[in-house]
Order: sequence, then structure tokens, then C-alpha cells
Amino acid sequence: MVTVNPDHAFVCGAPALDFAATLRARRSVRFEMFAAPERLDAWYLESGIVDSVTPARPSDVERAKAVREAVYELITARRLGAAFGARALDVLNEAARRPAAAPQLTRDGRRTDATSGEALAAVARQAVELLSGPDVPLLKECENPECTRVYIDRSRGARRHWCGMESCGNKIKAAAYRARKKNAPRLPNEACAPGEG
Repeated sequence: MVTVNPDHAFVCGAPALDFAATLRARRSVRFEMFAAPERLDAWYLESGIVDSVTPARPSDVERAKAVREAVYELITARRLGAAFGARALDVLNEAARRPAAAPQLTRDGRRTDATSGEALAAVARQAVELLSGPDVPLLKECENPECTRVYIDRSRGARRHWCGMESCGNKIKAAAYRARKKNAPRLPNEACAPGEG
């Protein structure tokens, strides 16, 4: 039984994009969300791809990381209008060819039970659909320089700047506000607070 501790972020608009974002801050201090097999299991459950998953092994984590890196590389290439790398294509397509988690109808509704490999195949298939589908022109990278998430911008006029307001937007807005306040000239009549000078 996998315990769910909801601390993964799902702000990108597609599970394959959120999966690619599980290695955070790729350009600075990288933060690995799949540090242990339990973390991979939790991601599969929190994402809603499956309802239950057999516990992952360390080899499942390494396979998931390889697919994640291939997905990120392919998303970046597609977003920039570049050619797909052959190695990344092979890794993604091999994962997508494997048996995927199959939903079942129960008396209580729909349920998807899976192995770690079946859950990964489902993610890979979603990545194939995303990268070959109509949302490609809507792919954007977060404008927070420390963030490397790619999201689908379905906002009116495609004016979204951040992967999410809670994760990046508020930080950037708060930092800009502090910078404006710090650099704002003081009015001549403005009294100094005690300790200021």
C-alpha cells in the first residue's frame, strides 16, 4: 500500500508536462522529486494516472527518470521548433510500446490498478499524444528564471507568464514589488523612521 503525501505540483496542464517537471530548477540547484521509489509511486497516485500501484523498485525509478529526461528533451525541442533527438525518441517510444495501465469498470465506478511499469507506459503514451497534438503551439516555459517547468497556456490571449501563481507567479511579483520599493526615491517631506537615516 502506497501512502499519498500530496506535495507534488500539478500546474502544467498535462500529466506528461508535470512528469517532466519532477526534476526542478534544472538550470540552478537541481531538486529531484523521485529521490526514492515511494516518491515515484506517490506521483503516479497524486497525478490521477492510476488509483493503485504496486511498489516501485529502484530500477523502476531509474527507468522513470530516463523517460522523464527524454520527455523533457522532446518537449523543449518541440517548443523551440527544433528536431527531435533520436535517443530521446527511442526512449519515449520504447516506454509507450509497453503495456499500459488499463482502467476497469467496477460497481463503484472506474478504477485503474497498475504496476510501476504500466503506470510509466501510460505517462509515455500521454507524452506522445501531447507532442503530436493540437496543444503544441500553446507550450511555454515559466518566466521565473529559476523554474524550468513547461506548461500549456490556455489563458485568454496567451498571456500567462508562470507555471502557476502559487509556485512562481507570487514569488516573482513579490520580488518585483520589493525591488520597486527599495529603489523608489523618498519624498522630501517623508520622515525617517527610528533607526533609518
